[in-house]
Amino acid sequence: MKILFFMLHKFLTKINYSRICGIFCVSLQRVKCIIMKNMYKSFALTAVIMFALASCGSAGAQNDKKKESRPKGVTELTADTFQTKVYNLNQEELVFLGDKPAIVDFTATWCGPCQRIAPILDELAAQYDGEIVIYKVDIDKNRDLAKAFNVSSIPAVLYIPLNGDPVMTVGSRDKGKFTTEIETILLQK
Repeated sequence: MKILFFMLHKFLTKINYSRICGIFCVSLQRVKCIIMKNMYKSFALTAVIMFALASCGSAGAQNDKKKESRPKGVTELTADTFQTKVYNLNQEELVFLGDKPAIVDFTATWCGPCQRIAPILDELAAQYDGEIVIYKVDIDKNRDLAKAFNVSSIPAVLYIPLNGDPVMTVGSRDKGKFTTEIETILLQK
């Protein structure tokens, strides 16, 4: 240990102390500049990311407003609106209240097959606009409606023609199957 201290002392006496301090200070200044540049870069990058996220968020809100202003193809029904647009369940005989054939999709937010057929029903609502009406009923929010129609498995789709008896189908289906059922059950082509 004494030898190490002695060698260090000899080394420092041979070199000018001010020169060492100057080099040390210059090195510290460079390190400080590098750190500051990196801080500015990271701050600028953070600001750009935050601006981009804020822009995307407000664009999404604008798109949501546009979606709300457009008429929706599939109308969600509550128990009250169901009783005014489809069937009045307080009467003994069920009489369809609509002026166009209708589809009632009994669905739930947690049901995977229900979520898969939802876009198909949206497409069909646009395709058959003016010919049929498509409704959906969330069975978790409207348990009494599901019970009234003996819905025990979903997706359950109720086809209500203007003339004839309603037909209930259960299970997921593709667009072709829906189209066939609409043509034969509702439009009777």
